[in-house]
Amino acid sequence: VDHSHADAVVTVSNTPEGETAIRSIYGDRVLVVPYVMPGFDLARAIWRITQEVDWTALEGIVLMSHGLFTFADDARESYRRMIDLVTEAEDFLGEGASLDSTCGSVAALALATLRGLVSRSADAAMLARFDGSPCAYAFACREDAGSVATRGPLTPDHVIRTKRLPLVVTDQPEKALAEYESDYQTYFDAHTRAGQKMLDSAPRWALWPGFGTVSFGRSVKDVEVVADIIEHTVDAIVQAEHHGGWKALPASDIYNVEYWDLEQAKLRKGLSAAEFQGRIALVTGAASGIGQACVKELLANGAVVAALDVNPLITEQYETSNVLGIQCDVTDSADVADAVERVVLRFGGLDIVVSNAGIFTASAPISEMKDEDWSRSLDVNLSAAMRLLRVSVPYLTHGIDPSIVIVGSKNVSAPGPGAAAYSAAKAGLTQLARVAALELASSGIRINTVHPNAVFDTAIWTDEVLQARANHYGLSVDEYRTSNLLGTHVSSKDVARMVCAMAGSLFAKTTGAQVPVDGGTERVV
Repeated sequence: VDHSHADAVVTVSNTPEGETAIRSIYGDRVLVVPYVMPGFDLARAIWRITQEVDWTALEGIVLMSHGLFTFADDARESYRRMIDLVTEAEDFLGEGASLDSTCGSVAALALATLRGLVSRSADAAMLARFDGSPCAYAFACREDAGSVATRGPLTPDHVIRTKRLPLVVTDQPEKALAEYESDYQTYFDAHTRAGQKMLDSAPRWALWPGFGTVSFGRSVKDVEVVADIIEHTVDAIVQAEHHGGWKALPASDIYNVEYWDLEQAKLRKGLSAAEFQGRIALVTGAASGIGQACVKELLANGAVVAALDVNPLITEQYETSNVLGIQCDVTDSADVADAVERVVLRFGGLDIVVSNAGIFTASAPISEMKDEDWSRSLDVNLSAAMRLLRVSVPYLTHGIDPSIVIVGSKNVSAPGPGAAAYSAAKAGLTQLARVAALELASSGIRINTVHPNAVFDTAIWTDEVLQARANHYGLSVDEYRTSNLLGTHVSSKDVARMVCAMAGSLFAKTTGAQVPVDGGTERVV
């Protein structure tokens, strides 16, 4: 036995004369069954209507508004029948309308605003992905798009992923969402049975008239599933409109599937308790050291991550759809602005920013300081963070529990001779974070600073730099590595764990803080 929700078959069945059309395509080779909810009720209905049926004369069963079943004595023949019957339905529908190559687009800030509203409606961080492909754009530009899109899903099974209806975005998205939530409450109240608890009323996809569609989900996989369903649904609606009109099942039938325990179990199976599930993070200097450790730690805690680095290999470094690698020069304002916009358009918004990119220029006393080393240190270690914050803050304003973490240095409170350029830049960076804490608190954005020291698995600590600093203090390299009060090694992962703590619930009521991760430094203590 084979079963599919083949677009062509369901599209034909979801027209006003769908049953007549199905019978005209297949004749007596298939059994046509009016929609019955899958499960025991469907099995009983088929048993009742097939008492006098010659099963050997049948190639399949069409369950209206649901899909196609085929069967045979062997798997190959059953599969062949599935392909043949679907092909016949496709031939009946004919070629779809030709589309030009025009694509839709939306402003990144508008998408971040919408995603923030939907996340708050769902009481959970959601990812969002805009589709402005020629197909989505053409559909969104139809005068009747809002009407046909809100008649119901392609098949009831989709409701657990897409909800029954999409949100239709207007120039007042907050008002449109409030109306959507009210309509969902009405839908639930009209069909609920004793003991049922209402699911969240947030949409899982949106029609953005004149632009395209948006898919929402708690993970990249969820978003991709919804996007795929919507792509097929849009095509089916357009096809059905060419054959008499698009017709979906009544709301009661959709409700029964949405609140069916077996369907809800499918969703519960994929739930994650990870703290940053659905959250969107950005990390600079992400190709190595502390930045790389932050990317991995954020991923492990459920976030999707934009990994920025000047190294071109960053685009291929992380082999997962949960990471977007972007080559970016943080000293270039246009580069930074473009990178942040790409992140928002890919994942839907921005919640966590980790400003980590940094360099340690050649060690030199002030009397021998080169202008280019001084300027370069300030540009990368200080000014780059200002550029990143300037671009990120408008998006963070719409983020979910938005947080900024600044990677500072022990040199802020305990500078060393020969490190004036680095120490001054990191001190300025810390002051920038303090001012940002004052300015951003009213927007609910937290900003905290972690001060690492002697984290030797980073790109800053080349063998030459490490040897030079050890020599300066009259220590061997091994002695210098553990020259803290606890006599311990401090790793990039140790710092990354503190970064995640600062971005998470542990620091939910803290902003403007500075925390060392250094094994203890006697000059600070």
